[in-house]
Amino acid sequence: MTRRALAPLLAALVLLTGATGAAHATGYRYWSFWDRTGGTWTYATQGPATAVPSDGDVQGFRFAVSEDSADAAKPRGTASFATICAHTPAEDGRKRVALVVDFGTTSDAPSGETPPRARTACAVVATDATTAEALAAVAPPLRYGSDALLCAIAGYPRAGCGEQVASGKKPETESAQPSEKDDGGAGPSVGVFAGAAAVAALGAAAVWQARRRRNAR
Repeated sequence: MTRRALAPLLAALVLLTGATGAAHATGYRYWSFWDRTGGTWTYATQGPATAVPSDGDVQGFRFAVSEDSADAAKPRGTASFATICAHTPAEDGRKRVALVVDFGTTSDAPSGETPPRARTACAVVATDATTAEALAAVAPPLRYGSDALLCAIAGYPRAGCGEQVASGKKPETESAQPSEKDDGGAGPSVGVFAGAAAVAALGAAAVWQARRRRNAR
């Protein structure tokens, strides 16, 4: 294949590579919500506004930039219910919920903001209270978006809510859990489309070259 024939193919592949790279270089900055069982954090299956924890539960929140559903960063630390609620006695008709709030790292912080230090708190709330109500009792003010997405805890961050941002690094990860922005695997990934397009580009270049040779005879 001549250099001239290779030119359109190489241009197509460069564009495809760039598109795929751009897809992997973006993420979402948001608060993720976690449940703790024993010494393990798992991504919560409900949002904090609908989850109703039991007395003795441990739940956590982590602010970070996640590139996809597989790399959501977990709350850091190993605090247990016994540690967090050690000095909070049980009350009749109330429940205690241990909360871990991890404001993330400076690399995940919005421009001009510095994440506060991680904190733990023992919320004492009504037995039918949601996690959101427990969080509001110990880490106000909370801020929510129009779609009920939790945007800020204790006023952090001051602005923004689940926005897409450029991400030149991979946040620390501990497991592959679905994120609130997971599409549930409803469609093929950008990489699949890029691969199919690359195959199409190769085929088109081969056909073009064959026709050129026939016309030259």
